[in-house]
Amino acid sequence: MSKTYTFNVKTPRTTAMVDITRQVEEQVQDSGVKSGACIVFIPHTTAAVTINENADPDVVRDFLMEINKVIPFSDGYLHMEGNSAAHIKSSLMGFSETIIIEDGRLYLGTWQGIYLTEFDGPRLRKVHVKIIEG
Repeated sequence: MSKTYTFNVKTPRTTAMVDITRQVEEQVQDSGVKSGACIVFIPHTTAAVTINENADPDVVRDFLMEINKVIPFSDGYLHMEGNSAAHIKSSLMGFSETIIIEDGRLYLGTWQGIYLTEFDGPRLRKVHVKIIEG
């Protein structure tokens, strides 16, 4: 058995990391699956999904500060929309994460959370969640 869910996330700024752990957990609970896998997929080319620490907000601040240094917004890019940096960042981070479901819960570490990472906002983003029993 598998179920697919979709929810929207409104991102607040040009670059942001929005903790979506609670929304994904709600989908797992709704599915009734006790053991299996949860795939979180972002269907956008300038946003991504990642798992990182969600206990200290400075981790998010530091992450965004450093990724913007490594891949600056303006660096002689040719893409006419002006958002090449966002495309590069999202491709490097990735568009999906797979999390184990055990005992009806996401099998995340103590400090881990799931983040939608925005690189071209603010925007309304879709998040697809596929719950697979097994």
